[in-house]
Amino acid sequence: MTHNENNVLSNVNQSSSLHSDIRYWGKVELIEEGETYRINRLEIKPKHSIKPQIHYHRSEHWIIVSGIAKVSCGNEERVLNRNESTFVPPAALHKVENPGFIPLIILEIQNGEYLGENDTERPSDLALVRSVAESE
Repeated sequence: MTHNENNVLSNVNQSSSLHSDIRYWGKVELIEEGETYRINRLEIKPKHSIKPQIHYHRSEHWIIVSGIAKVSCGNEERVLNRNESTFVPPAALHKVENPGFIPLIILEIQNGEYLGENDTERPSDLALVRSVAESE
């Protein structure tokens, strides 16, 4: 590949992301968005995690591209490796963490009638949420 071809490829890769946000746990990049779906690239720093959260109007599919993910969804906890995936249904308490030493890269596909961030509930005490759910 020539130097010019390499520069063009680099520019294409950089411009393919519509929007990028830096978070305490890493970075989220919007790849594509439609009326009822959104595709994000999540990069979670080693030894960091996304706080537990619930979405009522959307589901999420997570595909592990690189690294190891420790995923909690409802009462289940799983470790996922590269090329494995999981599904997070609406109204499920979930979180993901990177227990490894390299960045965790996840492709996240959100589906739902409403994708707004104000549909994200972040319980401050996971134990409290579990005890309320168990008493119902």
